Amino acid sequence: MTLSQISSKRPLTTLQKSTKKTVTVRLKNEVEYKGKMDNVDSYMNLIMTDAEELQQGKVLANYGRVIVRGNNVLFIKLENEL
Repeated sequence: MTLSQISSKRPLTTLQKSTKKTVTVRLKNEVEYKGKMDNVDSYMNLIMTDAEELQQGKVLANYGRVIVRGNNVLFIKLENEL
């Protein structure tokens, strides 16, 4: 089994190991936030810093810190994994 196969079975573990990295988070209302993920918990609640609010790829606002509730998250994309 390779490392990528192990992490694909445990997305929360992959997220927890990816703190301090840049992520894009899309919410169910189609708004996206891009920034550095400082922390994530077992409910996938996120704390992000240096976050930008994006809509259709355009920056709407810049925030110092954003807290995202996990039940609003549609997906989380790790920027350096692509």
